[in-house]
Amino acid sequence: MAEAAMAARVPPDEDGDECLPHYRHLLSPDLLAGQVAFITGGGSGIGFRIAELFMRHGCRTVIASRNLQRVSEASKKLVAATGQQCLPLSIDVRQPQTIAAAVDEALQEFKRIDILINGAAGNFLCPASALSFNAFKTVIDIDTMGTFNTSKVLFEKYFRDHGGIIVNITATLSYRGQALQVHAGAAKAAIGGKSAEQSNQFSVIPLQRAGNKTEIAHSALYLASPLSSYVTGTTLVVDGGSWLTSPNSFSALLDVWAAGANQPH
Repeated sequence: MAEAAMAARVPPDEDGDECLPHYRHLLSPDLLAGQVAFITGGGSGIGFRIAELFMRHGCRTVIASRNLQRVSEASKKLVAATGQQCLPLSIDVRQPQTIAAAVDEALQEFKRIDILINGAAGNFLCPASALSFNAFKTVIDIDTMGTFNTSKVLFEKYFRDHGGIIVNITATLSYRGQALQVHAGAAKAAIGGKSAEQSNQFSVIPLQRAGNKTEIAHSALYLASPLSSYVTGTTLVVDGGSWLTSPNSFSALLDVWAAGANQPH
């Protein structure tokens, strides 16, 4: 009975970058009505689900990444599922000039930007010995510099004069669905896949399971909404309690990395 009740509380999710076929509003459908969110990395994964849930709550969105085809396809799905506007744009968060051009286009289209979701990330879960110099630099350039670049550009172009909300979602350890740490304004999550499940990584998590994209998106929705009006400069931990109980087992992480490395990408 307890397991059934717990399972019933887990919100539905979809594999891949597809919109939810059914969505139950736990909060008012007009929670973000009239607002505009600029979401980097919004064409796939967690960013895609955040865009969807924001749009389901009345928000218009800009989804931006290096791959214009990906965000264009994602935009069509999001508009069809929610009926809200979604502008796909191509940017590279490592290059401030591309961010500036995208923000200018977004402001020309929507006249405002209320929320910035820094979701673009480049990540590898592997031993340091297997991480190339260029791979490490890529992670730092996208996750750290990219977050700063986008925040600074948007601040200078709009937030300084009008105010706004910044939510940072930076994956610091991820590899093919391995346990993923996410900072969202900041939030930290555990999202697992088959590799982590097979290695029994979830047994040490109090909730005994991985999180899903919908749960992370709900957390971002809270941070971006008036419900968090007196919350700032903090870390929202969304990881099923694993930070309290999970051992720092390097050998277990290596097992998961090895299992993922042997699977096709």
